[in-house]
Amino acid sequence: MSVDQLETTRELDTERVEAFQGQVATDIATVLAGATVYIGHHAGLYEAMSDGAWLTTEELAERVGAHPRYVREWLGAQAASGYVIADPDRDTFQLPLEHAAVLADRSSPAYLAGASDCMAGLWAAADPVAADFTIGEGFAWHRHDARVFSGTEELFRPSYETFLTSEWIPSLDGIEDKLRAGARVADVGCGHGVSTIVMAKAFPASIFHGFDAHDASMATARDRATDAGVADRTSFEVALSTELPGEGYDLVCFFDALHDMGDPVGALVRARESLAEGGAVMLIEPFAGDRIDENLTPVGRLFYAASTLVCTPNGVAQGNRPVLGAQAGEVALREVLAQAGFTRTRRSAETPFNLVLEARP
Repeated sequence: MSVDQLETTRELDTERVEAFQGQVATDIATVLAGATVYIGHHAGLYEAMSDGAWLTTEELAERVGAHPRYVREWLGAQAASGYVIADPDRDTFQLPLEHAAVLADRSSPAYLAGASDCMAGLWAAADPVAADFTIGEGFAWHRHDARVFSGTEELFRPSYETFLTSEWIPSLDGIEDKLRAGARVADVGCGHGVSTIVMAKAFPASIFHGFDAHDASMATARDRATDAGVADRTSFEVALSTELPGEGYDLVCFFDALHDMGDPVGALVRARESLAEGGAVMLIEPFAGDRIDENLTPVGRLFYAASTLVCTPNGVAQGNRPVLGAQAGEVALREVLAQAGFTRTRRSAETPFNLVLEARP
């Protein structure tokens, strides 16, 4: 009898059942706790605690103008999750400064509270995506709750603001010098334009063109560029990745976007065709190993879940040729680059969340 047959015929191990039940109960509690993060973010509770002071329920309620009874229960949830520290003897609570860097400080590279918008928006997609498992038509990006768009921006913005111009672009061969002298850059799948604007602020001699298939995101990106004072050297246009407008780009970027596209090879072919002499493609993707067992980590858990709800359904909706998903791995990324005609690809940089590849024709 095989091991598989033994596994299916033996009696249930009740201790294993109880242990796994505890794991699932913990995950359900985590999901609900995530909703309290969303509340803490939007009600200003984390920001109000960001100075690290020990506060009573009433003091925190007064700081944000909230009902003390709601605040009390929220603090209990935060303490149970380990997000705030409770002092039961004094009946006070503290948000440690290290936790504030993650939950309250938008300028921190560790900031994650705003990404809770994405979680809330993706829950709204659970029913239609589940229905599409048996239909297979996909669920396009534009059909999502608007919180998915703002939450995705908040999830990736800290990394872009921290690493893009200080590490990622300098890691590319000769590109930083071109940008300082004056270059043309295409940002494909730019969403709300965070990456485009970060580059435009750092390299005022260059011109940056953002492209995305989602018209509402392009409108937001234009507003963001105006607010940042870079509207004179940025443009944002609705376009499919396979129909990238323009020629002569010194740099074409894909920021955490290629894996969402229904025809990643076609998008890369068009990017290669649009490059100027000596130009390069910078491909930023979620960090992943090439085997599933290499991605069974908290980061992999995050990106596999997001990919199930948004990345893969969008790729299917756009053509399904092929769909990479958010945990594609470097081997798969190199393969689509080679299929698109790139002959030189190297890993130029990485972070715990991102993999950066430089590709040349």
